[in-house]
Amino acid sequence: MGQPTVKTAESIAVHVRLTRAPAGVLRPFVRTVWAMDQAVSSRPGISDRECVLPTGGVHLAFRLSDRPVRLFEDPGDLAGRLVGVAVVGGPRVRPYIRDVSRLGRSVGAQLCPGACELVLGVPADKLAGGHSALEDFWGPDAVDLRERLLEADAPEKQLEILESFLSARLPGVHGLNPAVAHALERFATTTNVAQVVRETGYSHRRFIALFRHAVGLSPKLYCRLQRFQRALHRMAAEPSAAPVDVALKAGYSDQPHFNREFRDFGGMTPGEYGEFSPMLPYHVPLPPLRR
Repeated sequence: MGQPTVKTAESIAVHVRLTRAPAGVLRPFVRTVWAMDQAVSSRPGISDRECVLPTGGVHLAFRLSDRPVRLFEDPGDLAGRLVGVAVVGGPRVRPYIRDVSRLGRSVGAQLCPGACELVLGVPADKLAGGHSALEDFWGPDAVDLRERLLEADAPEKQLEILESFLSARLPGVHGLNPAVAHALERFATTTNVAQVVRETGYSHRRFIALFRHAVGLSPKLYCRLQRFQRALHRMAAEPSAAPVDVALKAGYSDQPHFNREFRDFGGMTPGEYGEFSPMLPYHVPLPPLRR
């Protein structure tokens, strides 16, 4: 279950977030479902944008307000672009910047690796690195689902509606490719891609294509991103931990290796991340933009 986040002097927004595992039938395909009520602090000097770090997964989000999701190309982009009020975010290995002014309520889900085509009907590699309107894949069903979510006031009820909709899409699902499912299980404990490929019985080239199609990332990038996430969660859980300890326990060879990977995936150094003190590990408030 999610916990309310208390506003502090350094916070960008007040988050009340409910996050939990989905109903049993969805668990092979959906990692988490969530509902959030978010209101921006009125304290002067707070930025209305945040940097969102990559998880490598596919995310669905329904904005339950009249303000569509707005994304920015880079820190200097003033206008941004509108994506929609029902959005799918593909697997990424780079951060992105989004508008967090007057967000209100939203509901969403993070899919399990490899489940994108089974749930959305489109391979993960076709969505990699970008955001799209969910209507492009679900058509009027995306609009109807958002209307039903708008009618429900309680977060738990909203999550039940979302789960019911996702469950109804499962009768035609046959499951993950066994080789991809095996690899995802093995990559939880090893980064030896060559060994895992041999275990599947596929040629290296064929396995890479299968994995990228299902997950949206190459096996090597997927393993690197998993290591980055382990470090990120450790930093969030133990903010006073020495960076070198975080690096070594996450599996990095040394501190410079960790710094390079952190900048590659997060767009900042571990030290800069610590200075921002994000309330949610993947959501980093940006300094106010000078216009």
